[in-house]
Amino acid sequence: MARVWLPKLIYESLPYYYLLAGVISLGAALYLDFWYWPYIGVTAGFACLVAGLVVWLRRKDFRDSAAQAAGEPPPAGPDSQ
Repeated sequence: MARVWLPKLIYESLPYYYLLAGVISLGAALYLDFWYWPYIGVTAGFACLVAGLVVWLRRKDFRDSAAQAAGEPPPAGPDSQ
């Protein structure tokens, strides 16, 4: 399987794109009233929100464990009390 290389700016912002797409899909589901589009919007919205959260949390855990293995303190954040 070939690796896909993305520019750092795009790679770092992917979870936020997923979250934004989820919020937009959920918002659009409120206004769409044709065929099954409200259900499709809600399903796609929740799927994008979950995907964004999973990617963001997995990257955070990996970076914390990599910093700990290197002997550095974990990055400071709002949950580091």
